[in-house]
Amino acid sequence: MYSDLPFDQLVRYENPRPVPPDFDDFWQRTLAEHGSAPVDVVAEPYDAELDTIEVHDVTFAGYDAHPIRGWLLLPRQRPAPPPVIIEYLGYGGGRGVPIESLAYSAAGFAHFIMDTRGQGATTRAGDTADPGPTTSAIPGSMTKGITDREQYYFRRLYVDAVRAVDAVAALPDIDASRPVVTGRSQGGALSLVVAGLRDDIAVTVPHVPFLATWERALALSNREPMHEIVRWMKTHRGEVDQALNTLDYFDAGHFGARASCPGSFSVALMDGVCPPSTVYAAYNAYRGPKEITVYRYNDHEGGGPEDQYRTIRQARNVTTSVR
Repeated sequence: MYSDLPFDQLVRYENPRPVPPDFDDFWQRTLAEHGSAPVDVVAEPYDAELDTIEVHDVTFAGYDAHPIRGWLLLPRQRPAPPPVIIEYLGYGGGRGVPIESLAYSAAGFAHFIMDTRGQGATTRAGDTADPGPTTSAIPGSMTKGITDREQYYFRRLYVDAVRAVDAVAALPDIDASRPVVTGRSQGGALSLVVAGLRDDIAVTVPHVPFLATWERALALSNREPMHEIVRWMKTHRGEVDQALNTLDYFDAGHFGARASCPGSFSVALMDGVCPPSTVYAAYNAYRGPKEITVYRYNDHEGGGPEDQYRTIRQARNVTTSVR
């Protein structure tokens, strides 16, 4: 059921919390200190038992050179190096196995799937550890280091996502000159982060993006994983404001406000995980050319396979080598 603002207010909603004045300085310093080492890509052929898709098991150096895993899927028949779609994953999911992710390579693209550090235990399996420091936390990743922007889990993950683009550019047999970034939920947020922190992204396609307008999401979302933070705040009552101040540095909408590439969003008006007002806040803040697809009667699944079609169409709009 609808549980957010009336639609005429929804489409105009903006995040009431201001961007921290040192937001840009913080992220420039973060990338300089923790994301400037050689990317050190290793790609090993992987037998996925697929006749038409070639698969490579990839490792690259993410935050502080921590090893991050991923899959590279390529169409076996490719008259020229194919353009690339980089996909980031939803919360709790890992890279899984290649047969779960065939749509984009079947459409003729190189498809890179970045594994998510410390996740991969709920939907699809992951293969990447998170060796970063943390403090007392609710099980899951949402509250790891939440009172300290320097130690917060998503600082590490956001740098991984930025570094994934460099890793892809170092791989042979693909055209990485106009990368497309996409993802669902947490993955949608990461695609906005990358679009805001880089100037070489061709288009970002965030599906029902998560991690935006945190304070409102905490008040409205009736499901996990936001409730990891709610449960933490119940027992850390004196640190709530400190945590909210940390989260301001990780709001996906603040990154989108720094993006210049086209953005193609989707929102589900019955979404109980990413309240639609939080998606609209990120959309309204986005500074590049933009559009949004509205699914009136969908929950957090959004458009499902239609979102994959949207990604393919957007990718074809900005590349010339895939019809």
